[in-house]
Amino acid sequence: MKSVKTRAIILRRGFLAALLFILAIPFCFAKGKTDAAASPGKTVISFDQFSGSGDNEVYLKQMIDLYTRANPNVEIKLQSYGYDDYFMQLTAKIAAGQAADVFELNYENFVAYAGRGSLLPLDNIITQAGINTAVYNQKALEAFSANGRQFGVPNSFSNVVLFYNKELFDRAGIAYPTDNWTWADAQAAAKKIRALGPNIFGYFHPLSFTEFYKTAVQNGGSLLSQDGKQWTINTPSNIETVTYLVGLQRDSNVMPTPEQLAGMGDWDLFKSGRLGMLVNGIWAFPDFTRDCDFAWDIVVEPGNKQKATHFFSNGYAINPNSTIPVEAAKFIAFISSDRQAAQIRVDSGWELPPVIDNAIIASYKTKTPPSNREAVFKSLDYLVTPPVITQFTQLQDIVAKHLNEAAAGRVTPAEALANMEAECKRVIDLSK
Repeated sequence: MKSVKTRAIILRRGFLAALLFILAIPFCFAKGKTDAAASPGKTVISFDQFSGSGDNEVYLKQMIDLYTRANPNVEIKLQSYGYDDYFMQLTAKIAAGQAADVFELNYENFVAYAGRGSLLPLDNIITQAGINTAVYNQKALEAFSANGRQFGVPNSFSNVVLFYNKELFDRAGIAYPTDNWTWADAQAAAKKIRALGPNIFGYFHPLSFTEFYKTAVQNGGSLLSQDGKQWTINTPSNIETVTYLVGLQRDSNVMPTPEQLAGMGDWDLFKSGRLGMLVNGIWAFPDFTRDCDFAWDIVVEPGNKQKATHFFSNGYAINPNSTIPVEAAKFIAFISSDRQAAQIRVDSGWELPPVIDNAIIASYKTKTPPSNREAVFKSLDYLVTPPVITQFTQLQDIVAKHLNEAAAGRVTPAEALANMEAECKRVIDLSK
């Protein structure tokens, strides 16, 4: 996944897929059906997933091999999908009663599937299988619970930090960012870096749904009341937040406009050496380590009234119709929390393993770049989650539409938020 903005787009696609699953069933099974025939004498566990697709599949297979070597009577039938296709495939299989024994979900989609009865409650099975849930990061574990019951275990989690190009800071004569920086600090540095040349930019902080709900919290705002029953979109603090985000591009131009980007993505701009600072996820570490020919590092993302950063997590759930739920539970517990499996994830740079293990954490912190990996763990103190509701797709679309209007200058930030809240009230039923 290449950026926070990309992650927001594919979340929306996942929810849209859930709405369209009936039409998609014939296509999905023609494309994605897995042969689940087991070798003689072996228990077969079918396993569908997305986060270990592409370059990461080799590491996932290493984890699976660890498990099957320790459990030679088990065979894992792995089916990988790209994220863009995954939820269409998953929802179609669930509708047809042919879901895999084990399948992956992200936090944002989890609530919708749990609410439809598509996930097996794991509390009794965890006890029966002797699984120790105390080894997990508790925030990541709780992300896959609902109504007091556990429906999955986390396999990874990640957050967002501020990346910075040391060479551009040196050229501009600016001290490097610290974990205590504020919006004002970042803006001041961004303007000095922008002054280095017409094709050099100071800051990239996207104006998107994902960034808005997080940045609103940094300024003391929110999208929903704490009880989730009232909209809190159109407030002075949120107007200030959108004004700040829009201004990075339209006023100071420390962030490039779409025209100035000319089709280049935020990662590519940073890797080209023409961007001073980038708000993005720790999943960028492997790419930047490979492709950046300049010194770079990270700090905790700047805040305003307070700090806040994203919480992203993926987890494994079990099909309620699986005939081997205990075996499936043992498998997902192993590849998500076993020390050797966690070490594979750390060595590959594939987000954070969801375990509380001092040796694993120490190993992660010693890998460079970035040098300041401690910022990843400091950021965990400021995690915020999106307002996950039943009509999450509609919320994302409404927010994005009105933010785009503000970014284009067709409406003011105040008008955008007034229109946004009015449409949310009209379209979304918070009582569901």
